[in-house]
Amino acid sequence: MQGIIKIFKYSFYDVLRSRWTVLYFLFFLISTFALLYFSGNMSKGIVSLMNVTLTITPLISTIFGVMHYYNSREFMELLLSQPIKRSNIFIGQYLGLAISLSLSFVAGTFIPFLTYGIFVSPEVWDFSLLIFTGALLSFIFVALAFLISILNENRIKGFGIAILMWLCMAVIYDGLILMVFVTFNDYPLEKAAVIMTTLNPIDLSRVMILLKLDISALMGYTAAVFNQFFGTTSGMIISLLSLSVWVVLPIVLFNSFAKRKDF
Repeated sequence: MQGIIKIFKYSFYDVLRSRWTVLYFLFFLISTFALLYFSGNMSKGIVSLMNVTLTITPLISTIFGVMHYYNSREFMELLLSQPIKRSNIFIGQYLGLAISLSLSFVAGTFIPFLTYGIFVSPEVWDFSLLIFTGALLSFIFVALAFLISILNENRIKGFGIAILMWLCMAVIYDGLILMVFVTFNDYPLEKAAVIMTTLNPIDLSRVMILLKLDISALMGYTAAVFNQFFGTTSGMIISLLSLSVWVVLPIVLFNSFAKRKDF
């Protein structure tokens, strides 16, 4: 455990001092202030910020994850020559990057809403859910990026697969779901809609936030299905557990491959 903490501290402060992390923080800080200013109220600002968060956070986390892994490979090889467990090295590196990115996102969005008085607004719980899911997406896509990187020695190939993974989840996946609904609209697709949504952390986060904002009409004719399942307490718990699985499973796979990998 001490090994994880030491490596985490080094990785965390190294990433936090990076100019790219500062730019990431400034992007959300300026964007959130602008969205709140032009939206005119908290609720519209949260919806607008949701669209930005569900696209940018996974993308930046994926790119940072791949870059950090490949740039730290020589450092990790040096650590592997020391009497330190492999799992401690990789988990410490992962936590350092994921937590620093999450803090940059949270700080960049929290400061503007705090300035506009979010704690005295009825939308405080909606904003809290948005912050939580955005931070969780950072952990998910950093883990996926690390898993892709360790499976591909070639940097260009690793970057390509990582960006394709983000593109599939953020853009293509919704198109595939729509195509399935249009093609099989004569069949009951309620359960299929719930399962397909759960299999994509970005879509699942979007549904959770929209239901909490009580504007589920934006989700079309499947809104009633999502309300019936995700709108309940048990549905929300299952959703959070599903997102947690998206964090844990890539880490377990990554750690398993790391133990067998010849660096």
